[in-house]
Amino acid sequence: MSVNIFGKNPCREILNTERAVTQAFVINNTNQDLRDLIIKKQIPLCMLDKLTFDSRFSGNHQGIVLEIEEYRTITFAELEIKIRDSKITNPILIMLDGIEDPHNFGAIIRSAEAGGVFGIIIPKNRSVGITGTVAKVASGAIEHINIIEVTNLNQTIAKLKKLGFWIVGTDIDAQKRYDEIIVDPPLCLIIGNEGKGISRLVKENADYTVKIPMVGKTNSLNASVSAGIIIFEVLRKRAR
Repeated sequence: MSVNIFGKNPCREILNTERAVTQAFVINNTNQDLRDLIIKKQIPLCMLDKLTFDSRFSGNHQGIVLEIEEYRTITFAELEIKIRDSKITNPILIMLDGIEDPHNFGAIIRSAEAGGVFGIIIPKNRSVGITGTVAKVASGAIEHINIIEVTNLNQTIAKLKKLGFWIVGTDIDAQKRYDEIIVDPPLCLIIGNEGKGISRLVKENADYTVKIPMVGKTNSLNASVSAGIIIFEVLRKRAR
C-alpha cells in the first residue's frame, strides 16, 4: 500500500533521505529545484498540467506529490533495542490516547521531533494512522522520529515502568502543574483527546497527572498545543 506525500517541504525532506519513492507528480513549470533532484535520483516523473493535477490531487499540494511506500511503524521490542543502542539515559516518549485528527497527529510529530522526543507511541485501534495529511503537517519531521504501534496502552505502560520510565498523564483536574514534572528520569508523557482527555485506565496507570492552568474561558487546549507546551517545558528544565 502506498501513501501520497504532498507539499514542498515534506517532499524535499523525503528526497533528501534514502526513502524509496515510487513515482513523482509535478505541475508543469513548477518546483524546478525539486524536479532536478527527482531526475537526479532517477525517480519516475509524471508532469501534469494544473487542471489535471488539481483533479487528481486535492488539498494544498503546492504542485508536487510523491508516491511512497506506506510508513512503517516499529514494535515495542524494536523500541527497546533502539533505546539501548542509543545509550540515552533519560529518553522522552509521547503516548497518544484517542488522537484521531491527522492534523493534530502531524503537529505533535513536528513538536516532538523538534523537542528531542525519542518516539511516539500510538494504539493500533481507535487512533489516526500515518497518512499523507499527517506527513504534510509534520513537515518532514516524521522522517526523523520513531513511531511505535502497540495493541494495548496499559500493557505498554507496565512494560515502560519496568524499563524505568515515569509515566505522566495529562488531566484538566490534576493537582500538579505541567511545570512540576520531575524531568530527570526517562519519561513517557501521555496526551489525550482534547475533548475526552486520556482514558480512565490509562490515567489510573500513570504515576501522576499534570495540568496546564488556563485563565481564559476555554477549558481545554488543542492536543498538539498541549503536547508542545509540555515537551518544551521538559526540555527547558533539563537544560538548566
